Amino acid sequence: MKLLPPKLLKRSMLIALFTAVSSTLAMADWYSDYDGLLRKYVTPQGVKYKEWKANAADVQKLHGVTDAIAKYAPAGDYNAKLAFHLNAYNAWILRAVIDNYPMKSIKDVKTFFFKRYDIKVSGREMSFSHLENDIIRKKFKEPRIHFALNCASESCPPLLNKAFHGNTLGRSLDKLTKDFINSPRGVKVSGDKVMLSSIFDWYKEDFGDVDDYINKYRREKISGKISYQDYDWSLNEAR
Repeated sequence: MKLLPPKLLKRSMLIALFTAVSSTLAMADWYSDYDGLLRKYVTPQGVKYKEWKANAADVQKLHGVTDAIAKYAPAGDYNAKLAFHLNAYNAWILRAVIDNYPMKSIKDVKTFFFKRYDIKVSGREMSFSHLENDIIRKKFKEPRIHFALNCASESCPPLLNKAFHGNTLGRSLDKLTKDFINSPRGVKVSGDKVMLSSIFDWYKEDFGDVDDYINKYRREKISGKISYQDYDWSLNEAR
């Protein structure tokens, strides 16, 4: 193995350090903006899209977030990379709504909305479907992501009102999973009938035994005849 001369080695190390620091600062910048926007406009009742659309500076700030996501290459461990991709999905969904607001449903934006290659993440053009299924689901194999991704619809698990961070991701995913599974939006029980969110049907292969998975997080265990709720695609707007 050929070693670099000391001067070149030092220069190489400095370049690598500068690149890492620059990347960290860039991430801190857009993470901070994104976190602030979520805290300002996301409520337990939904997203304040009308108020957000009326604030031109905050619309531009969201554009800045997605523009940064388009160029940013995530570094760090499994949790840091997963947190980035969850933020990427949700931020681009929010931009799609804000840019096309007012609307009644995310499906009003364009035909085949989730499959169109309209977004960019880490230098690659892709669709929401590709980001969810070919990157987040396939590479991370974490079923709790289904309660963190939000498609701007009433039947989706509620959007978290802060950005995901790698060092707190496990706690955030656990809370979102528990909250959804213990809510009527996730699981409705009437006598011996159990109506689950369609998420448990569409992505059943991610959960293994669905009953067992739900009962790990549910305060009142389920048993009985399983069916699935109709999915409400109307906009998750705070009113």
